[in-house]
Amino acid sequence: MAEAAITLPVVILLTFAMINLSMAWFVAVAASNAANYGARVGSVSQVSPIAYSIAAALERLDAVDVGSYSVSASGGGYRGAQVVVAVNWEVPNYLGTLVSYLGGGSPLNFSGTAVSTFRQEGW
Repeated sequence: MAEAAITLPVVILLTFAMINLSMAWFVAVAASNAANYGARVGSVSQVSPIAYSIAAALERLDAVDVGSYSVSASGGGYRGAQVVVAVNWEVPNYLGTLVSYLGGGSPLNFSGTAVSTFRQEGW
């Protein structure tokens, strides 16, 4: 019984850590895929590539229920120009509040940026 009292909190802490990090990984991959898709759509559109790239990235992110996102784009406008789409993502760090009870500290949110660049095509 004493072994369970010692190992159970460690197992629970590791389980929460794995769940928390897997959520951050999932959100980072979703943001990267949305940035790639948005940049690709913007690179093949002949009119208003920035608007199309932002709309395409947001369309991809609508299906994701985890995290919060913001999309920005720049460039484009002529053949060969770079269309750059950046997706900023953020997911809550549930483990951070638990670690703060143990005397440690960690950020309240995991966050990052996914950036994708494509050259605008022209006909």
